[in-house]
Amino acid sequence: MNRHVVDDLVRLAWPVLVAQLAVLANGVIDTIMAGRYGTLDLAAVGVGASVYITVFVAFMGVLLGLTPVVAQHAGAGRDAAIGEDVRQGAWLALLLAIPALAVLAFPGPILAISRLDADVEAKARDYLAAVAWSVPAALAFRVFTAFTTAVSMPRIVMALNLAGLALKIPLNALFMHGGLGLPAMGAAGLATATSVIAWLTAIAAWTWVRIAPQYRRFGVFAHASPPRGAALAHLAAVGLPIGFTFLVDVSAFTFMSLFIARLGPLAIAGHQIAANLAALAYMVPLALGNAAAVVVGQALGANRPARARHAGAVSLVLGLAIAIPMAAALYFGRDTIATLYTNDPAVAVAASSLVAIVSGYHLADALQGVAVNVLRGYKKTVVPMIVYAIALWGVGLAGGYVLGFTQVGVPGLDAVTPLGARGFWIAATASVALVGALMTAYFFWVSKALSGRSRPRGLLG
Repeated sequence: MNRHVVDDLVRLAWPVLVAQLAVLANGVIDTIMAGRYGTLDLAAVGVGASVYITVFVAFMGVLLGLTPVVAQHAGAGRDAAIGEDVRQGAWLALLLAIPALAVLAFPGPILAISRLDADVEAKARDYLAAVAWSVPAALAFRVFTAFTTAVSMPRIVMALNLAGLALKIPLNALFMHGGLGLPAMGAAGLATATSVIAWLTAIAAWTWVRIAPQYRRFGVFAHASPPRGAALAHLAAVGLPIGFTFLVDVSAFTFMSLFIARLGPLAIAGHQIAANLAALAYMVPLALGNAAAVVVGQALGANRPARARHAGAVSLVLGLAIAIPMAAALYFGRDTIATLYTNDPAVAVAASSLVAIVSGYHLADALQGVAVNVLRGYKKTVVPMIVYAIALWGVGLAGGYVLGFTQVGVPGLDAVTPLGARGFWIAATASVALVGALMTAYFFWVSKALSGRSRPRGLLG
């Protein structure tokens, strides 16, 4: 194992991990504070956050196409090209914000799927109306994140996310419980705090790019650039499959939440805790995968495909090595972890049974998370999109519906009672395991083919 590759991965991964944990900690804080506020508010946050994340992550994923583009420019030393593509990325973010806001402003068709209790639906609508205002700022910050990470300067992203996290609890308390002349907003107060923090961090990020000497060579603010069709088309060609992949991934979880909501507030509250833990555990392989995408992209830009292949393989090994103890901690600590989220014993029991399944889910999720990010370093985004759609919607969501709501019969045996929320999590685990196996095999095929060429071709496969 090449020590320099490991050092590069760790150097990039740990600030990305801290930054991502800070972002996810916002969700953990929202879940805990909503749980303490009331079961209905926790259920509303579970549904509302699922809808918001589905919409935001799908559009944000398109902007992630900027990371491999900038990383390959960086590997080749094309600083001016980086500045131009960042400006085009800003235009793309503005264009994406418009439909995202529209969907969140009119969530009725999506919420109708869950057949929510009227009180929960009202709170979920208020939550979405407040969090919608975060979208333009959050997308602008994602352009900054993709750019800064791709040029190997992720620590400022970490610092800004930590600063936002420091504001989360006091702003949540202010807007949720009321104070300083403001009314108590409940679940919607959590969303309002999210929007305020999004705008503060976005403004701070781009101010930093404007004034910091280390960004000067890229000339991001050197001049204004109108939208350029060719540049936007290239970013879209890489980013749209990533965005659709994120849409598949997150929508599978969203519809999983909406279907589970049919089982009542207790079931969705337990599922929200389990989903939050799964997302928290995923931050480590995601950070490692993001770092690997940068190292791989820079190696390919420098015409070093063998180094790119080695970096990808090392990241897969490290991802699994870290995931195994994490899965064990989730399984054996499931009861204690559940009680940290809620003081309702019934919700804690429901969550604990799901966290046991999440421990196995995490192992598969870690493998696929690293593998798909490595492939993004190669700008390989179309095949992963297809695999995600088939596995997560077909095996995961459809399989979860069958296991969760129907009596599965086997000839000669009695019908099996519907498994409820557990059935959805079992099917989800099978789907991510399938994705992980196929993406790992695809990476080794792609990297072997490119290792024999002086320049990678067909990068959008």
